[in-house]
Amino acid sequence: MSTDSSIQHYLEQKTALIEAELAESLPEIWNIPDSLRESMMYSLMAGGKRLRPILVLTAVEALKGSIEEAIPVALAVEMIHTYSLIHDDLPAMDNDDYRRGKLTNHKVYGEAMAILAGDGLLTHAFYSIVQAYRAYGVPAETIVEIVEDLSRLAGAPGMVGGQAADMLGEQGITGLEQLEYIHLHKTSDLIVFSLKAGGHLGGATPKQLQALEKFGQHIGLAFQIQDDILDVIGDEEKLGKPVKSDEKQQKVTYPYFVGIEASKEKVVQLTEQGKQALIDADFPYVDRLLQLADYLIQRDH
Repeated sequence: MSTDSSIQHYLEQKTALIEAELAESLPEIWNIPDSLRESMMYSLMAGGKRLRPILVLTAVEALKGSIEEAIPVALAVEMIHTYSLIHDDLPAMDNDDYRRGKLTNHKVYGEAMAILAGDGLLTHAFYSIVQAYRAYGVPAETIVEIVEDLSRLAGAPGMVGGQAADMLGEQGITGLEQLEYIHLHKTSDLIVFSLKAGGHLGGATPKQLQALEKFGQHIGLAFQIQDDILDVIGDEEKLGKPVKSDEKQQKVTYPYFVGIEASKEKVVQLTEQGKQALIDADFPYVDRLLQLADYLIQRDH
């Protein structure tokens, strides 16, 4: 079996596992208004790469840890990611009509319910993390580390700060430094969280946690630059959303500053630097993370 088919099979397996667990993640016994439950689940089950929860599980595997114990945390990061997309798509932000080939949440359920669905997923993520302690006995100290990381990396100094900088940047980004701040926080920080959460669950050493953080920052930035590239030259049908949307919204991107070829070179450089950080940190089984990094820079959607 080739490496490409091997990683593709791995991703399909992990995606199926995550989606089955996500479908059951909002307890049926909870008395929730039907429209809110439907709106939350509409976006949560809308597909996508499931990259962030897969990274949680793959980081755990790199340390020979328990996948089962990591599932609640993997679900949590997908809830955070989904809430951020619901809010990103709102008219007050990016004003998008389609996400993953489907109508955006507010186009189906209205703006107010979309906002509340995002709020619901954000808060439910923290409930999900605690279930790793309740159901599987993950040490409380580990849960505290994970919750602290998520509060920071998904909050004002992390993802939300990146979103704010992105909105402010529409008034005029003057250089790559500003753009990298947006990418590092809006995209990389949640990837960093996913990897570090897997590290905490797998019992990583401080050196290994630092390597996972560096890897996450580098592949997160590479991932976003690849998105910028695909927005210019990608296949609309594969992407599930219109191409050249950044240009239409007059958003400044990596290709805008340095061109397509230099952007592609930057993606390769960042990926190699991230992989080297992992190689130097002596993980028991790092192959899958390295394969994932290569897969991400070769993707076309």
